[in-house]
Amino acid sequence: MAAMDEDFPRGGVQRKPAREKVKTSKEDENLFGVHHDDVRKKQKRKREELIPVKAKKQKTKNGGTLQTKQEIKAQILSFKKLNVGMLLLGCVKEVTDFELAVGLPHGLTGYVSLTNICDAYTKSLREQIDEDLSEDLVALSDLYSPGMVVRCVVYELEKTKANRHSLKLSINPKDVNKALPPGALQAGMLLSGCVSSIEEHGYLVDIGVKATKAFLSHTKTQDYIKNKNQGMPLRVGQYLTTLVESVKNDGRIAQLSIRHTDIAAAIATEDQKWSLSNLLPGLVIRAEIQKVAHHGLILQFLSGFTGSVDFMHMDPRKVKTYHPGQKVKACILYVQPETKAVHLTLRPAFLQPGAVLQQPSPHGIGKVLEHCTVRCYQKEAGVIFQLADGTFAYSRKVHLSGIKTPLNPSDFREGTKHRCRVIDHSPMEQMVLVSLKKSILDAPFLKYQDIEPGQLVEGKITSLENYGMHVKLTDHIRGLVPRTHLSDIPLKHPEKLYSVGNLVKCRVLMVNSDTKKLILTLKKTLVGSKLSVITQYKEAVPKRLAHGYIVSVKSFGCIIRFYGDVRGLVPQQELGSHPILFPEKVFYVGQVVKVAVLKCDPTQEKLLLSLKATRNVETEADGFTKEIEESSMYPTGKIVDVEVLAKVENGLKVSILPQHVSAFLPTMHLSDHVSNCRLLTARLQKGDILSNVMCLSQTNGHIILSRKAAVIAFAEQGPMPKDVLELQVGMQMPGFVMNIMAYGVFVEFPHGLVGLAPKAAMSDKFVTNTEDHFVLGQTVVANVTNLDEEKKRVLLTLKVSECGSAEGDGESLALLSQYCAELEFVRTLMSSRDSPVVTSLSCLAIGQRLQLVVDRVENDGTVYFTGTQVTKLTVTASRYHQGEVTVSPGQRCTAVVLFVDLLSSIVHVSVRQELLNASAKKFKRISQHLAVVQFVTQDVAVVSLAGTSKLLLVPVTFHLNDTFHFDSEKLSVGQTICLSLQTAGIEHHGIPLAARGHRKHSRAKRERQMSEGEEDLIPTVQHALCIGDVLSGTVKSVQTNCLLIKLEGDVTGFVHASEILDQVPNGSFPSSKQKVGNVVTAKVIGGKEVKSHKFLPITHPNFSVTMPVLTLRPSKLSGDCEVMFQSEQLADQLKSYKPGQTLTCYVSKYNCTKKCLDVEVTPIIQGSVELLLMSQRVKHLKCPKKHFQPGQALTATVIGPDRTNTRLSLSLSGACSLDEGSITLGTIEKVTPHLGVTIRLPFGKTGQVGLCDIADSYKESPLEELTLGRMVRCCVISKTEHELAVSLRSSRVYPERESSINDPEIATAKDLQKGQLLRGYIKAVGEPGVFVSLSASLSGRVLFNYVTDYYVKDHGIFLESIPKGKLVTVKVLSINNGQGEVELSLLPQDTGAPDVLSKSLGLPSKQSKMLNDAKGSALKTSKRKRRGSESEQVSSKKFKMKKKQKHSEEADSGVEVYCHEEDSDADAEVEQQPKPRKTQVPRLEVSGSFAWDVNLNTISPVTGKHEDMSSDSEDNEPEDSKAKLTRREKEVGKRQIEKELVKAEQQLMDPNRHPQSADDFDRLVLSSPNSSILWTQYMAFHLHTTEIEKARTVAERALKTISFREEQEKLNVWVALLNLENLYGTEESLMKVFERAIQYSEPLKVFQQLASIYTKSEKYKQADNLYNTMLKRFRQESIIWLNYATFLLKQGKTDCTNALLQRALKCLPQKEHVDIIAKFAQLEFRLGDTERAKAMFESTLSNYPKRTDLWSVYIDMMVKHGSQDEVRHLFERVIHLKLAPKKMKFFFKRYLEYEKKHGSEQRVQAVKEKALDYVKSTTLSVDS
Repeated sequence: MAAMDEDFPRGGVQRKPAREKVKTSKEDENLFGVHHDDVRKKQKRKREELIPVKAKKQKTKNGGTLQTKQEIKAQILSFKKLNVGMLLLGCVKEVTDFELAVGLPHGLTGYVSLTNICDAYTKSLREQIDEDLSEDLVALSDLYSPGMVVRCVVYELEKTKANRHSLKLSINPKDVNKALPPGALQAGMLLSGCVSSIEEHGYLVDIGVKATKAFLSHTKTQDYIKNKNQGMPLRVGQYLTTLVESVKNDGRIAQLSIRHTDIAAAIATEDQKWSLSNLLPGLVIRAEIQKVAHHGLILQFLSGFTGSVDFMHMDPRKVKTYHPGQKVKACILYVQPETKAVHLTLRPAFLQPGAVLQQPSPHGIGKVLEHCTVRCYQKEAGVIFQLADGTFAYSRKVHLSGIKTPLNPSDFREGTKHRCRVIDHSPMEQMVLVSLKKSILDAPFLKYQDIEPGQLVEGKITSLENYGMHVKLTDHIRGLVPRTHLSDIPLKHPEKLYSVGNLVKCRVLMVNSDTKKLILTLKKTLVGSKLSVITQYKEAVPKRLAHGYIVSVKSFGCIIRFYGDVRGLVPQQELGSHPILFPEKVFYVGQVVKVAVLKCDPTQEKLLLSLKATRNVETEADGFTKEIEESSMYPTGKIVDVEVLAKVENGLKVSILPQHVSAFLPTMHLSDHVSNCRLLTARLQKGDILSNVMCLSQTNGHIILSRKAAVIAFAEQGPMPKDVLELQVGMQMPGFVMNIMAYGVFVEFPHGLVGLAPKAAMSDKFVTNTEDHFVLGQTVVANVTNLDEEKKRVLLTLKVSECGSAEGDGESLALLSQYCAELEFVRTLMSSRDSPVVTSLSCLAIGQRLQLVVDRVENDGTVYFTGTQVTKLTVTASRYHQGEVTVSPGQRCTAVVLFVDLLSSIVHVSVRQELLNASAKKFKRISQHLAVVQFVTQDVAVVSLAGTSKLLLVPVTFHLNDTFHFDSEKLSVGQTICLSLQTAGIEHHGIPLAARGHRKHSRAKRERQMSEGEEDLIPTVQHALCIGDVLSGTVKSVQTNCLLIKLEGDVTGFVHASEILDQVPNGSFPSSKQKVGNVVTAKVIGGKEVKSHKFLPITHPNFSVTMPVLTLRPSKLSGDCEVMFQSEQLADQLKSYKPGQTLTCYVSKYNCTKKCLDVEVTPIIQGSVELLLMSQRVKHLKCPKKHFQPGQALTATVIGPDRTNTRLSLSLSGACSLDEGSITLGTIEKVTPHLGVTIRLPFGKTGQVGLCDIADSYKESPLEELTLGRMVRCCVISKTEHELAVSLRSSRVYPERESSINDPEIATAKDLQKGQLLRGYIKAVGEPGVFVSLSASLSGRVLFNYVTDYYVKDHGIFLESIPKGKLVTVKVLSINNGQGEVELSLLPQDTGAPDVLSKSLGLPSKQSKMLNDAKGSALKTSKRKRRGSESEQVSSKKFKMKKKQKHSEEADSGVEVYCHEEDSDADAEVEQQPKPRKTQVPRLEVSGSFAWDVNLNTISPVTGKHEDMSSDSEDNEPEDSKAKLTRREKEVGKRQIEKELVKAEQQLMDPNRHPQSADDFDRLVLSSPNSSILWTQYMAFHLHTTEIEKARTVAERALKTISFREEQEKLNVWVALLNLENLYGTEESLMKVFERAIQYSEPLKVFQQLASIYTKSEKYKQADNLYNTMLKRFRQESIIWLNYATFLLKQGKTDCTNALLQRALKCLPQKEHVDIIAKFAQLEFRLGDTERAKAMFESTLSNYPKRTDLWSVYIDMMVKHGSQDEVRHLFERVIHLKLAPKKMKFFFKRYLEYEKKHGSEQRVQAVKEKALDYVKSTTLSVDS
């Protein structure tokens, strides 16, 4: 009550105490209760949207109580109602590189800048930018995605230049949760936060609460990472909705959780003590409905808070069910800061925190929606429409009508329909936002994405600037017309031609929707051009004419630009009909020209144009250009519908609908089936429509189409290869036969790719004549076997065994189904023809009964029929199909249709009695049946089930490539076959389609024997063998993994490789032990089906017709043989192999696609070995096909069943799991600077390698040689649940070898000793000190006192000057074994190493600082005078304040202060020192050499330290110091001044003194004007003070001052200037300096220097381009080729050096070839492949064996990079050469020195004996 009294003070005397008592008693029930009069007054306040009033409770007649009426107005949030600091709930709509677009309630949109995410993310970005680690930047798109619900705060409200509202938001937790003090944190609170750092056991989360550290453990993140983060760990800056699990230490420590179950169940309760000042959006609360109105609801929650729900945030499913007193769950949307009104939502998507909102509607922005029905009209808000698809849309009130048209509410009665346009979507309401404004409905586009280059647009001029003109197209789209595009000719005064407000017609040059940049042109020639508009390179077809404008004029030609980013070159010879020697005098930038396209390569974006060819092209332009434009609309792979225009030779002339573009459809491209191609050509007529036709290719504007279903299906799967470079070995593609030669078949694919299938790879059968297997245009499926990318040649295989799938039945049925579907299409066409014959032919179907009359009987037994149903059709039956029936002319009979030949109009029938008898048979779901062939065509055979009249269709071929059959394989009428039938299969006119079984076909008996009985329909290949039968046979065939044995009765047996020998040596080939013709003894152990290769048990009914499976193993021949192939499931058999078990497997093939080795363990069990488990040797994995050949026996270790549970996963390296100590191979997957590498390991694992685990001896750049994709040998050193720690140390990887370990591994702090010297890498620099990694598990700290001998006041210097990953030497100062803490020292006197900080920083040493402080103290003491009591009191106060400040600075600095004076003057002098800058960084080195490897941000200006000190001292000096001095004091002062002057003069005369000011440098350069060192130091001096322009001025002075004879000195200055522009200038300014430098200095040297600068600054792309330019300009200089080769090798591009050497040999003189090859070989030794280097030396020495210099270099390289055996072998070769004695002496001497250094006494003696032998032999030869 006291609070209410203060808010509503009483006036006068209160006369109704009783009423006051009642109010007090009811206060808890109705916190906002007021008098009825107050309600009336507040209802008149229109400025308040919703008044949280409580009505006075009045008594009713019944004695009850009721509340007075309370008005609920529509609460729609608008920009005017927003305030800075207002908290809202939003949803991410769009993520760009620099900001987030966040959707707010009621359709508002705000933007979150990159720097308003969180402080840790901003800091991380700055560090990565400063260290130039742009590739490691974590983009916003990696952290945020559309649909994320976030809490945000209004950060800034402003208006743009266009007077539009700009809403900037922040999701920084310190802004969102700033109202929460640490003491307010309670368990169960739902808070938002961002990941601030990643720790060992979890993450630190920034929740924005001061002095509170929030920790999120790894165990609480697994569910989130797996389900919502795509398996990726959390990263710094990632937004999280967290639940506070526990709070400790008065809110200083909080434990968080992000489990979905915890977050979704979080409810804000009263115990959490929420108030209106800290109530957060996104909190889910339990509420009770107080009132229901048309516009919304009033809710009460948290025992007294009142909130409102507007009509758009009610649950759409429960709108009509809400009633007062109902309990509901609600979510807080936002709180009005001024009125404290709380706005809630009841939408289900917000009632589960952490959920992701879906996109509201499929309607795209800009789409016009017709007939939108009004569902709700709110006077203060707007209208809700219902769309045609049932979704809802919302239109604000301002979008219901235009400015001039007043709003009429009667126009928006419920049920009325309106025309709207989508302008945006609101994710918070799950609705699209629409507008009814006529200006928006009529606008040609609403966003930048709607505009295309080359489009004509109209806009209004808004401003004229020096650089161009601004044009307004719509309210939200503006464009720029550059100054050069204001007219066809350059304008000096464009304001005379254009005025602000004028309407202009422009053409779009370029549009970038991401950056919202639109470039337009007003050039009349371009705007009014009728020629083609080229916006993509693929549109630049040869002979096309187009207008473009010149962007650059060079001596070699002009560069023309079109629309978008399409550029082309007009060479000098194509500029005109007459030679133009100086193009820059004829053409100018911005000039519009008409060009013709000569050549275009879209893949490389190269375009060649001509100006002189336009006249020739213009004569053909009218017709040809139209064809080109039409053809460009139909790229390869596009599916179209066509209309047949006419039949022409070899195809159809068609028209593409609906544009009616002419095209050609070849006959052989009408179908995959050759027979249907001829049929479709014959039956198609003009006007017929063909659908699902693909654009195959374009030639000179002519479009070629294809209707091949296999090619179309392949195109629909994804992008098709367009070049040989996109192909891969093992890739399978459908194509068509292009040409048939005697040596093979050429197959063509889409995009013009062609490959050759050699004769040996055409078929699984022996190919005698290639034309017997394929026909031109036939569809085939090819498998790529070999690629030659340089010559662009492709080798293919068409073998069905390699191109077919495992599901042979399904593939053959699919082909048959496609064949029947095409027949049905032809029947449909024929049924609509006018011809009665054709119509009646189309009505006949297989299996139909016909009443016929015998017309005639031919001599061969063929019968011809007539009948009313087959008028004018040829109806025939063969002699076989007469059966036992004897027919004669005129006889009436019933026949069944076997096949209808739609091409020749012949109907084949049968009058056999068994086909006419009606018999039904029930089929099992999948059943095997015997069937008799009744009719055979090229593609299909008609069969009848044995013993029934049921007809079926079966395919003749099993695959598209299965086109050739021997006579014994061809089907014939009367033949019995086995087929597979499915009850739920495919049918054709009621005839089921069946797959052919795998039984051997039995030939039909002769016609004369058919009457002898049909019970003899049994297969010819059968046997009566049983398990255990021992028999002998002859080896028929030897294959890689099996033997075929010929047994008695023409039965062929199968022997698997595992059943040949008992003991199989590792690496042997068991099948090679046998030869064809050998007689062997075998035992039957099972049987398998020939077609399916399935192994069947003896109990199987078809066992007698299987191929017997045999064994040759002696142990099984002599003993009892167990039954191998039982009917148990394959998965159960796989489980019998235990992990770690050793077995023998046999190589099947290496799978290039999956990168694994396919092996066979037994005839049934197959396995695979992944690449990293094939061997422990890296070289074996580089060429797996070479080291693992088919049929080879290998010893493998079982890992377990694979993921499909159909194969075994095996290991050839012996490892079946990765445990601590396991040694395995891995592939480098990621290299993280300063941290280490990530390695992909076997079993799908990844491992982390720290800097300390890379080598046994640390080095400065440990990651330099570790490139991506490299295979390495590694050892697992520790294992956790989620990751492995591995080591690359030689001592770990090769434990059997003796390795020299300079830097041993340190497991714990107990392994260290005090005073021990160690080496380690800098891990981090922070407030506590410098942290050094001593091993993967141990780090030490170096306090700032023990880092350097220099006096450092600002710790930022340590952060900038000591980079992460730097190798340092440290000394152990102390060890805390209990806590594992190690204190270290980096001081030079402790480590013996140089100081970690450079002298160039100009920092004073601690000793000099101490002396200066002591001298200053003594000087002040001598000047102290007696002061009065008042001055003493004042000085004492100053002293205390300064002393406190001084102590705080010293405590912050962490650096020991060596001098502390008690008197105030000494303290005052310390106080006079200038305050350090916030970011002080190391200076550039000027004493020795100029260090250019810093950027502008790392340079801090040099301040006048002495001047500041003197000025401060004068200000702080007390007034008493101005009193008169005594004579003695004056004399002392004079002597002191003289000493200082003398000292200053001596310093100036000291030649070793470093200049300290610009005047010093001016004096020096006057004395030595030609010294480039002084000039560069002068430049560096200005760079220290961030005076970039002054540094440039000094460089220009130097270039003018240095004598022209001093070329090298001038070159040094040019190099310094190039360095300066590279670091601090732009690319344009660098190129200007470079062009000047090559004019005044030797160009070659300047080019080399710039290439070196690019390389050092890691601008590798620019360096590569520059090297290519140098190779063209200085191709005769061998040094350029060598430098480029060095550059490529350092980049890891070893494959490019071979091609570079070949180019060099073509360009360099013949006499330099040997030297250049030798130098390339040396580079390969140092940086590349040593094996290649050896090959190069060997090849050269074989041609020049007497070049002793080459031998000497070769020996030097081998000594450094080869083994001792190789070096000795090389020496042996040299000393046996026939060379001059002097040269031989040289090599013997070197051989002897080598053995003395590396060999033993015996080897030294042997060399001496060989030398003596040589001397003797030489002497004898001379004597003779």
